[in-house]
Amino acid sequence: MAEAQALAAREPSEKEIRLVIGASSAGTIFEWYDFFIYGTLAYILKDAFYATDNETLGLLLVWSTFAVGFAFRPLGAVLFGFLGDRLGRKYTFLVTVTLMGIATAGVGLIPTIDTIGIAAPIIVILLRVIQGLALGGEYGGAAIYVAEHAPPEKRGFYTSFIQASVAGGFVLSIIVVIACRALIPADAFAAWGWRVPFLLSIALLAISLWMRLKLSESPVFQAMKAAGETSGNPFIESMTYPGNPKRLFVALFGITGILTTIWYTGFFSAMSFLRGPMHVADLTVELVLLFSGLIVMSFYVIVGKWSDKVGRKLPIIIGSVATLALLFPLFWLMGSFANPELAAAAERTPIVVSGPACETDPFAELFKREQTDCGKVLETLTASGVAYTLQPAPALSITAGGQPVAIDPAWLADGAARRNGLQAALGAYGFDFAKQSPPLGRVLGIVGVLLALGMLSALTYGSVAALLSEMFPPRIRYSSMSIPYHIGAGYLGGFLPLIAGVIVARTGDIYAGLWYTFAVVAFGLVVAWWGLPGGPPRDFVDD
Repeated sequence: MAEAQALAAREPSEKEIRLVIGASSAGTIFEWYDFFIYGTLAYILKDAFYATDNETLGLLLVWSTFAVGFAFRPLGAVLFGFLGDRLGRKYTFLVTVTLMGIATAGVGLIPTIDTIGIAAPIIVILLRVIQGLALGGEYGGAAIYVAEHAPPEKRGFYTSFIQASVAGGFVLSIIVVIACRALIPADAFAAWGWRVPFLLSIALLAISLWMRLKLSESPVFQAMKAAGETSGNPFIESMTYPGNPKRLFVALFGITGILTTIWYTGFFSAMSFLRGPMHVADLTVELVLLFSGLIVMSFYVIVGKWSDKVGRKLPIIIGSVATLALLFPLFWLMGSFANPELAAAAERTPIVVSGPACETDPFAELFKREQTDCGKVLETLTASGVAYTLQPAPALSITAGGQPVAIDPAWLADGAARRNGLQAALGAYGFDFAKQSPPLGRVLGIVGVLLALGMLSALTYGSVAALLSEMFPPRIRYSSMSIPYHIGAGYLGGFLPLIAGVIVARTGDIYAGLWYTFAVVAFGLVVAWWGLPGGPPRDFVDD
């Protein structure tokens, strides 16, 4: 009864609601910008912080460091969830945004590996750890803060702006990169200009703190504190509260596992796919992601508002089923728009690689293992987006349409020489490895595919802040929703670029990494169907 009274303790005014949504969303955009700018500039950071001429290994190392930040998100969720449930929502996410801004700016100040050697990637990893800890407390704080101010009948709509803000952080990172590339010459941007987007975090931090300091504490938390009903140990209580183990399991696999793998596939996997094996020009990739991302932000708000009428479960189920049906066709379609000549050349002139021990080891250089000559060729073909078939043979050889492709022994010792040599040799058979600037019609086709992927993300993400807030009791809400969310987002989603990259490198199939997303979503769909409450939205009640 006391908790029910606390929930209805005070109805914020429309002006307060607008300030709450605006300040929380802006802070979330800035904080996710800080986190995503690393992934947006991955193609440059691999050269700044990792000494390798193996393009595949360089990107895998960048994605490994990217994943480190996600690995520490659950610890941040425990730490800041504890503080949020004990000390309050407002001051906790003031701390998280401050940590994020400082750590991101720090990346922009690190000397390159050419200057300080192995210390460079080590410092980057430490800063990514701080970012992961901070982000582990950010989402839960912002989502709960808005949810606890929102009237129940508009909770999905109001909290959907937090979901849109996550995409907004990605969009902002692209806007900043495009602006910097326009103002800074290409050579200078590669040498030092990439630091500017990281250093901009200081300005964004100042704006975010100014906005969030104007906010008051959540009325639900104020009422609980006044009544002496805050949790003594939110982490322990989250694990032991009646019915919570099931809720945590459903939140981890049936909600977060689905939304996070779809999100990172639709944004980061698409970006890597276009830049890498499709050879689309960097500026074109950034522009199509920017344009589609701006539109997709509205999808989260539409779905959030829709969930206030139909409930939170239905959009997630629809989005999951549609993802399983459309994921591979959408990426095939995107490939046909981005670089149709590459696939056409492979069909006209099939590549066959023959030789002994024909398997790739993407981490061979890192762990001082000897990569076989055939493995080196396969890695280069995969990174170049060239499909191939394998045949066992006592000696290494390559054929294109049945015609032998000459292999220069000098290629096999040097990654850059091997890439340039193989691409030049295959160019004679119609393979085009030049940076692609597709015509407008095909660019619009790519945008259409990205919008479809964005809708799949919105269906599975737009109502989630409201859903998670309604699933858990107010006294332990910050911890209970943050822990499964950040375990799922940190490991199932955060490691997606790395896992998908390894699968592609191992198989030689540029689409094979999508099976990871498919498997996680398929399992999550079963859990969501079983565990999510159906019907109209409702406030938390004990089962």
